[in-house]
Amino acid sequence: MSQMKKTEGAMAMPVYNKLVRDRIPDIIENGGDSYQARILDEMAYIKALEEKAFEELKEYQGAVDTEDALEELADLIEVIHALTKARGFTVDELESVRKNKAEKRGAFSERIFLIDVNGSGK
Repeated sequence: MSQMKKTEGAMAMPVYNKLVRDRIPDIIENGGDSYQARILDEMAYIKALEEKAFEELKEYQGAVDTEDALEELADLIEVIHALTKARGFTVDELESVRKNKAEKRGAFSERIFLIDVNGSGK
């Protein structure tokens, strides 16, 4: 969400203070507007990506139809891929870890909702 910032004698400008996709500055300029932005250092970038992941998840949860849901899932995957690369891994490495976990512990396709466990686990 944006905040509104008003300067003396000027219209209120939206203030976003968030990570955006790489082509957004070009889209803004092509629309005839100007913008202020900065390039984040590595740690700030990772933090911004983590915040973006929560933002995209909330947008997915608020999707009103299946098309919107699919768009938001694609955004979430894009953020996950960027986080993967920012942490020094490849998307192939991520997929390999995902597959290994699915083989060892299963996926989420069977819709199992664990309620509780009785016993000591030994």
